[in-house]
Amino acid sequence: MTRTIVESKTKTAIIGFDQPFTVIGERINPTGRKILNEELERGDFSRVQADALAQVAAGATILDINSGAVFSNKMAEDPRYADNNFVEPTLMKQLIEHVQAVTDSPLCIDSSVPGALENGLATAEGRPLLNSVTGEEERLEQVLPLVKKYNVPVVAISNDDTGISEDPDVRFAVAKKIVERAADFGIPAHDIVVDPLVMPIGAMGTAGLQVFTLVRRLREELGVNTTCGASNISFGLPNRHGINNAFLPMAITAGMTSAIMNPVAIPVGPTKIAEKRAEVEASGIVLPADMDDETFCQLFGLGSTKPRAGKEMEAIRAANFLTNNDDGGGAWINFNRVAPKAGQEHRGRAGRTGGRRRG
Repeated sequence: MTRTIVESKTKTAIIGFDQPFTVIGERINPTGRKILNEELERGDFSRVQADALAQVAAGATILDINSGAVFSNKMAEDPRYADNNFVEPTLMKQLIEHVQAVTDSPLCIDSSVPGALENGLATAEGRPLLNSVTGEEERLEQVLPLVKKYNVPVVAISNDDTGISEDPDVRFAVAKKIVERAADFGIPAHDIVVDPLVMPIGAMGTAGLQVFTLVRRLREELGVNTTCGASNISFGLPNRHGINNAFLPMAITAGMTSAIMNPVAIPVGPTKIAEKRAEVEASGIVLPADMDDETFCQLFGLGSTKPRAGKEMEAIRAANFLTNNDDGGGAWINFNRVAPKAGQEHRGRAGRTGGRRRG
């Protein structure tokens, strides 16, 4: 059985055919996150640390660290900040240091800048996953020597100098090329995690079927583990969670062994709560004056004011159970255990402390 080992200083994550599905948390990424990007430009890493902890609590096994920030304000002061080759190496080191200060989860170092990748490899404790190499000749020559030098596993993305092909046979050929070139550097196939590239189902009706077929081929013919950006499948569609929740278990049964994704359900914000309270009150329902926002959200099905595991994590854990990668269903049962309410943590049956009546 193919197993890819990713390690921190104290923990080991195993991506493998006979292992529970590995969730690689994607939230530490300033791309498309304006507030996070602005905070990083000011040297504020508090949200990064909070995101790290929330993802681990929600079930992420590995944390992806992406340094692709754009420091617009600093560009006006120093033109070097317009160059990611200048920004990302330093930022990657800082991101990893701040994440490692609050969690010992294994890491995935994610950048298109070789200097950032090497700084990340030098800073990360243990054996991180490197994200990523493609079939482009220049990228192969830049990244594979780093993979060999630091003896780490790598994500291999199935595009090359011609771009991303819609033909799954072409994407398979690119993956095979990367595996073969890696072997020339002495990098074994079990240290390569292939991303076959998930296309949006809204733009290509066969996108799901293509991925399932590709994953089976990659597993059977190349013997490699696989990953993907899970939310790509639902891009541009309504109720994206519904699509994602169906896609992930289907991908798992096809043989996919990991995904880069957000394991955390976004907390309900004050605006949505205020709108719902107004709606409830307008319907004539009188709420207790001391009802807090969290209780209100739970009562009216809004979700939670706190970060928690998203619905995709529920689908993944169910799939682990159904594919016999959750021995005895312990992880599923624990995931669905209802937390006690405040003040009732040590109460037994019928709300009596200790659970027994005194004689």
